[in-house]
Amino acid sequence: MEPAAPPPSPPAAPAAAPGSAGLVCAQGRNLRAVLGQRCGSRVLLPGAATFARRELLLPAMRKKAAAAAAAGGGGDVLREHWLVRDMFSFENVGFTRDVGNIKFLVCADCEAGPIGWHCLDDKDSFYVALERVTHE
Repeated sequence: MEPAAPPPSPPAAPAAAPGSAGLVCAQGRNLRAVLGQRCGSRVLLPGAATFARRELLLPAMRKKAAAAAAAGGGGDVLREHWLVRDMFSFENVGFTRDVGNIKFLVCADCEAGPIGWHCLDDKDSFYVALERVTHE
């Protein structure tokens, strides 16, 4: 008689990359609060977002008005993000004016950014770049 096969495992969360070590729990959610880099304002509470990998081009960090104006120029391709499915999960975030069908996320207190990206075609996906925030 053959031994029974083990039950299927639940889907694994994306493996944490070196930049995200210690930030992602076993379920793929943020373990620590997410803060703005410049002013330390709380953007997300622990557990409010899911780790996601997606290549997104974000303009260089600037104040909100300059970030919107420079969106057509260069920037950084960032690959590790916190994915937020409900805009009301944010503690403190602002949005630039529309740049095509994109809005960039900025710190609501100091307006530094962009810290993230939101496509108007997908109302339930807000990406916050790990490289553009700090954690506590």
